[in-house]
Amino acid sequence: MPKLNRAGVDIYYEVHGSGPPLLLTHGYSSTGEMWQGQIEALSRHHQLVLWDMRGHGRSDYPDDPSAYSETATVADMAALLDELGASSAIVGGLSLGGYMSLAFHRAYPERVRALLIIDTGPGFRKDDAREAWNRRAHETGDRFEREGLAVLKSASRERSEVSHRDASGLARAARGMLTQRDARVIESLPDIKVPALVVVGADDAPFLAASDYMAAKIPGAAKVVIPAAGHAVNIDQPQAFIDAVLPFLGSLDAGVPRQAAS
Repeated sequence: MPKLNRAGVDIYYEVHGSGPPLLLTHGYSSTGEMWQGQIEALSRHHQLVLWDMRGHGRSDYPDDPSAYSETATVADMAALLDELGASSAIVGGLSLGGYMSLAFHRAYPERVRALLIIDTGPGFRKDDAREAWNRRAHETGDRFEREGLAVLKSASRERSEVSHRDASGLARAARGMLTQRDARVIESLPDIKVPALVVVGADDAPFLAASDYMAAKIPGAAKVVIPAAGHAVNIDQPQAFIDAVLPFLGSLDAGVPRQAAS
């Protein structure tokens, strides 16, 4: 599978199928492998692009902490679309991948045809909430440095079953990519003009309120809550996830009006 060189950092990606581009980004400490169960369905009518964020999986783990940031991640996503010759794409992801998809839209709204936001939070308006999140992110990085990949053994399913070469990239990514600097992403939600689908597992308690918030703030957004699913909703309930996503993707081509669901 190919790699894209980004100023000396190789980014792993893979492409499945053909049609309108669909770029999916995994969550923190997971990899593009988390979408394996969806490749067949999602690539049937789309050019499905999966990748590993820097510091994760089969991409490079640069030693320089400054190589890890929201800005760098968003730029990697733009470079992937450039590499494929795609002027725009349906952009989505789970957890950190969903947040980065929102950040990508904020930076490149003209390159986003639609948004698929899964088990995600949009960031924080209040400084104290953001600082508390960032403290936890730094603690996560410290734990990966102390304990290595053993940390993932007790993690949710999209993280516990994937492969990384070592924990160094995850530690640096926690401090540079998982942390947040400002409220620009959450404040951009009312400015989103493209179709958006918010998906959340009914048992993903930390992200239920955030999903409600995004569905309310993004104009015309649809929302689906999937029963008996936690944070890895596409792994916990793969068929229900596909049943929620395929009609949304189909409506983009058919021009069918979106309807919210819960």
